[in-house]
Amino acid sequence: MKNKIYFFLSLSLTFLLFSCPPDESGLVTIPEVDRTIQQVVDDSILNNYLETHYYNAGELSQMASFTINDITISALPESGVLPDPDINNMLIDDVITGTTVHLDAEYDYYYLNLKQGGGEESPFFSDKVRVNYEGNLLDGEVFDNTFSPVVFDLTAVVAGWGRVIPEFNVAEDFSLNSDGTVNYTNPGIGVMFIPSGLAYYSSAAGTIPVYSCLIFKFSCFQMETNDHDLDNVPSYIEDINGNLDLTDDDSDDDTFYDFIDSDDDNDGTLTIDEDLEPDSDLSVDRDGDGDATNDIGDGDPTNDDTDGDGIPNYLDEDDSASRKD
Repeated sequence: MKNKIYFFLSLSLTFLLFSCPPDESGLVTIPEVDRTIQQVVDDSILNNYLETHYYNAGELSQMASFTINDITISALPESGVLPDPDINNMLIDDVITGTTVHLDAEYDYYYLNLKQGGGEESPFFSDKVRVNYEGNLLDGEVFDNTFSPVVFDLTAVVAGWGRVIPEFNVAEDFSLNSDGTVNYTNPGIGVMFIPSGLAYYSSAAGTIPVYSCLIFKFSCFQMETNDHDLDNVPSYIEDINGNLDLTDDDSDDDTFYDFIDSDDDNDGTLTIDEDLEPDSDLSVDRDGDGDATNDIGDGDPTNDDTDGDGIPNYLDEDDSASRKD
């Protein structure tokens, strides 16, 4: 509860933007290469990088706590021999491989799980997260980083973040210092290596060239479950086809995606009002009338199916009963 309450508190967020954050703004677009073809190229580039670079795994394992600033990635010397193998590990030996489909192309991406995170929660692909990060090109150039934690909506950043960040838990706890800064205990820490198709692809962003594979070091501190249209259905549940893309789910074909549609089945009853299940929390006054014991609905429209056809009322135009009736 403490983490959730604090998440909504206003912090002074400072961005150091060498180019731009991992969002989609300020881009210059050129004609696209076929995504399937480009992915083959990108995967070869990423694998070559992973096979020729190492990181300071031993040093990190000896630290009681570490930050992304302590993570060092280096190229093998010309001899091809790993220096100090008791201290260093090859990236290719430690990365985890993920596979996803994005914009009809299948992608492999890679990440190091350096610390899982001690919190109980892990974000969904559509949630908000509080993070620190550093973005690098494969030649080592830092194109963006943060000095203090920033908040991102994972639906508003490059697709690779929505695949990798949910693999980590948030921090176990936090403490507020007298100077207003915050210390986080045992956050999730990792490094992602993503192909251009899960990054900016054919768009140039600041100093990032087109078709660039990218590296992001990151710490995941906190999360908030997003409900973009405030209909009491978390946005990740509004991904009806389960493809991690909220922009192709429109149950009622009204041109409004479900995650920003307050009436998902266009039956005239708002999704939030199709919550009819008995109130399970008598301490919360859902209708604001001063009496928490007379509310209708349990705060979850997804478990109401009046006609028993397997389709929740909020997606079933045949069920338009409202808790206000």
